[in-house]
Amino acid sequence: MLRYVLKRLLVAIPTLFVIITISFFLMHIAPGGPFNMEKGIPPEIKANIERVFHLDEPVLSQYLRYLNNLIHGDLGPSYVILNFSVAELFAKSLPVSLWIGSLAMLFSLVAGCAMGVVAALRHNGLIDYIVVTLATAGSTIPTFVTAPLIQLVFGLTFHWIWIGGWHEGALAALIGPVITLALPQLATVARLMRGAMIEALHTNHIRTAKAMGLSDYSIVIRHAMRGALLPIASYAGPAAAGLLTGSIIVESIFQIPGIGRSFIDGALNRDYTMVMGTVIIIAVFTIVFNLVSDILYAVIDPRVRYD
Repeated sequence: MLRYVLKRLLVAIPTLFVIITISFFLMHIAPGGPFNMEKGIPPEIKANIERVFHLDEPVLSQYLRYLNNLIHGDLGPSYVILNFSVAELFAKSLPVSLWIGSLAMLFSLVAGCAMGVVAALRHNGLIDYIVVTLATAGSTIPTFVTAPLIQLVFGLTFHWIWIGGWHEGALAALIGPVITLALPQLATVARLMRGAMIEALHTNHIRTAKAMGLSDYSIVIRHAMRGALLPIASYAGPAAAGLLTGSIIVESIFQIPGIGRSFIDGALNRDYTMVMGTVIIIAVFTIVFNLVSDILYAVIDPRVRYD
């Protein structure tokens, strides 16, 4: 297993290099720049600012300089929020996204697995149809629709939650964005668990366990659940990477100061270093969680051996 992990980490290095290279040149090829939004700025002052940030150099020179700084752990300064580096801004926004994403992922896995198991045990029954209907609706309705509805119903009508702001992570401020983030993942997890559990309950070893007189709890939890969790483990890796690095739409609607909102602000203001830093963080999380998902797959299924 250790050999497999080291091999995957080594493969991740050229993958990150390609992602960084493509993102960097795409950002710089697009017309405009971080200081073009300033109105009435004299050309000589603009030239001085670009010289300070080395934006007057050829794109290739800027790229090599950025790689050199990145190797030394420097994500560069923000071009829009002056006197702050990208690392300092991420130190404030990333924990917010990680906290919201972790809660959303935990809720979607627990609730989705429970719904999927109940639906499988009541296959072709009323509960099964209700779960399938809710899962289909949850996976098809976009977050920019569910978020305002949650704000309208639970925030403005019943006053149970705050409709915007971070408020130092207060519970009333967390409920809205966490539920909005979790709903699509919960729906997908419920559908995956339902299908996998139905298939697991019809395998030979489960029929043998039933013939031996084992309790329903033992059959479902100790035997069928292990095989049914395999597709969940495969799905959870990429899903966790997306949730833990924040959602652009959800953080914008709920005014959450997370990394997703930082990405939007950076893209609109042509803050090259902020956008590049966000892309790198998302890429790293995706690679790491895909690796964790593969490892969990081997832990759950003893037949899988990466050696």
